[in-house]
Amino acid sequence: MGDIITDHGEHCHWYADDTQLHLAMSVDNTAVGLAVLAACTADVKQWYLQIGLQLNPDKSEALVVGTANQLCVVDSSVSPVSVAGVDLPVAEDMKVLGVVLDLRLTFHKHVSIVVWSCNYHAQDIRHIRHLLTTESAQTLACSLI
Repeated sequence: MGDIITDHGEHCHWYADDTQLHLAMSVDNTAVGLAVLAACTADVKQWYLQIGLQLNPDKSEALVVGTANQLCVVDSSVSPVSVAGVDLPVAEDMKVLGVVLDLRLTFHKHVSIVVWSCNYHAQDIRHIRHLLTTESAQTLACSLI
């Protein structure tokens, strides 16, 4: 599969059973970049079929990352993105290995989620604090960071 992806000029990362394709596009040739992505994913889907597996494009997501100016120009030409013959809407953000990436890479949503999670778990620790030794409480508190 890696050879198929690189033959199309794309880059990829694998995590367990997930594959991420990365395609760099300039604002003035998004149609060409999206055509390359569609062709690549169609070839990957065909390869899956040949080895008896099935690619599930319904579990696929698309995220376009860029500056505010780039995103304004690209916005109308990118939605939807065709992956293995299925049109995917362009997401506002995407979770990758526990990190929420947004279209401008600001990490605002990711930070909000981490802060919420820490507060949630700190409240849980507060409820059982009277049952813990000082050392255990410190260990739990440090694990939130």
